[in-house]
Amino acid sequence: MSNDQIEPRKIKKGKATYTYSIIGVALVLFLLGSLGWLVINAGELSKSFKENIEIMVELHDNTRDENGIKLEQILKQQAFTKSSEFVSKEKATQIFKKDFGEDYTQVLDYNPLFSSIILHLHSDYMNSDSIIKIEKFIKQSNIVRNVSYQKHLIDIMNKNVRRIGYVILAISLFLIFSVIILIDNTIRLAMFSNRFLIKTMQMVGATRWFIAKPFNIRSVINGIISSLISIVGILLLKFFAESWLPELHSIASTKWMIILCLSIMTLGIIISLLSTHRSVIKYLKTQLDDLY
Repeated sequence: MSNDQIEPRKIKKGKATYTYSIIGVALVLFLLGSLGWLVINAGELSKSFKENIEIMVELHDNTRDENGIKLEQILKQQAFTKSSEFVSKEKATQIFKKDFGEDYTQVLDYNPLFSSIILHLHSDYMNSDSIIKIEKFIKQSNIVRNVSYQKHLIDIMNKNVRRIGYVILAISLFLIFSVIILIDNTIRLAMFSNRFLIKTMQMVGATRWFIAKPFNIRSVINGIISSLISIVGILLLKFFAESWLPELHSIASTKWMIILCLSIMTLGIIISLLSTHRSVIKYLKTQLDDLY
């Protein structure tokens, strides 16, 4: 068999090896990215639940609406407030009729409900310590009658969120460690087919940097391709999941998705580069007879 016949076979074998490596790395990155997407949604869902819990600020019965609106505007400007709404006695009556289907005005000749301000806090402030401080701050106003909220629900939610966070952190660390090992092994297997080429270049006098440079460049390109494939897969997963559960779209965070995609890209490039460079150095240090 002539050299002209052997050379195309080597090229085809090299391309096939690189293709398998790219696909293998892409699948592993997709697995890690899918977990990251689930973590993002879990965090955004927890944030949404916290910010939907109402803090009810009841005002004294003789409070004029303009004073209540003024206090609502003050609270709205505070760093802890996500949203606020002033509810007058008349509006409270309408809400009562709508929710319970009863009109107490036919029985009572006065309005037993109080004007109030409904607060929704940013998720970072939805913990017992912060809410106690916020409650003290609100009660400094002489028109405030009471501040009420579901303390038990907040405590249970924060406790469960912490537990789930620890479990997800443990799974994430284990998966990241597994991903690094799997990608490293995949690339080392791909580099195995180039071991004689690396050694031949060394034997004819090529420097270590000259030998490693083309493989390093190729590893970066392969890492980018693998990352892009995995990112497309994650975006498709996100699209189909949000089509099936439209509620996911309302809690989606574009910022965190961009961070996730950039992290996948960076991880794919770094691991591919380090694993490839380490394999090249390994074969440069290996004796020729040990390559067989």
